[in-house]
Amino acid sequence: MKLTTINNQTRDGQLVVVNRAGNRAVTVPQIAQTMQQALDNWDSVAPQLNTVYQHLNDEGLNDAFDLNLDEVMAPLPRALQFLDGSAYLAHVERVRRARGAEMPPSFLEDPLMYQAVSDGFLAHNQDIEVVSEEYGIDFEAEAAVITSDVPMNVSAEEAGQYIQLVCILNDVSLRNLIPAELAKGFGFLQSKPRTALSPFFVTPDELGEAWQNNKIHLPMRTWLNGEWFGEPNCGVDMQFDFAQLVAHAAKTRPLCAGAIIGSGTIANHDMAKGSTCLAEKRVLEVIEHGKPSTPFMSFGDDVKIEITDGEGHNIFGTIHQKVVKY
Repeated sequence: MKLTTINNQTRDGQLVVVNRAGNRAVTVPQIAQTMQQALDNWDSVAPQLNTVYQHLNDEGLNDAFDLNLDEVMAPLPRALQFLDGSAYLAHVERVRRARGAEMPPSFLEDPLMYQAVSDGFLAHNQDIEVVSEEYGIDFEAEAAVITSDVPMNVSAEEAGQYIQLVCILNDVSLRNLIPAELAKGFGFLQSKPRTALSPFFVTPDELGEAWQNNKIHLPMRTWLNGEWFGEPNCGVDMQFDFAQLVAHAAKTRPLCAGAIIGSGTIANHDMAKGSTCLAEKRVLEVIEHGKPSTPFMSFGDDVKIEITDGEGHNIFGTIHQKVVKY
């Protein structure tokens, strides 16, 4: 099943069911007005939405319309919670090695995770507005899951049943602001502006065999200014799967329906697969040459992120954003 939200001049938009091709949609106000409302009542709502989805794909619906991607908002325009992990230790290890630090053994057993910005998400094609290029503007291609209500202290074995939707995202970072913030010992704030979500959320079954062991076994493809940047596989070298990340987040508190759990920057040990953020490419340059040569993003630069399956289907739609001066 594929879902998104279209702009109806309200903060939370109008939930629509989208066909598999991503070009036709239908509103479902009789089932749920918004994505959050659907997630709040997922057990009863999901079967109804899926019935609409099947009809939309199989025979079409009289009230279906051509989907204009320019009217598509972030599928969940604002979430009650966004927790971002760092499940790809190839990325963590390289960043630490570049500054002469070893990766603590605990990182193999205890996921890194922080409380991210959730009160607003950028649409897939919305400009990344930044005050200054001196902030060190970077993109981060990630995958994420969206949960229904998750009980506190859920086990990793049980947590997978609460994963209801999957998406990709661009977790924008302002790299030059990060060191001073982390040095305070209190985490990210100014260095993490709003994140962009893919045009579509899909249920895990929409990924077919590519969804196994609570991971997406497909490459995350990224282009910077039209040039290939990387395509590491999301299912490779992921130390903690999404069920483990959900369980980690819920260890001491329940998660409310609509919680978004991010994977962190996708990275493989195979460096031929490229990178999904500028910081990692710069780190590799430091390791090899002693200093970085790749600059961070400038005003006018653009990034494109997507995942396609083996048959070339663009599952989540494309994130394509340009950096502009605020």
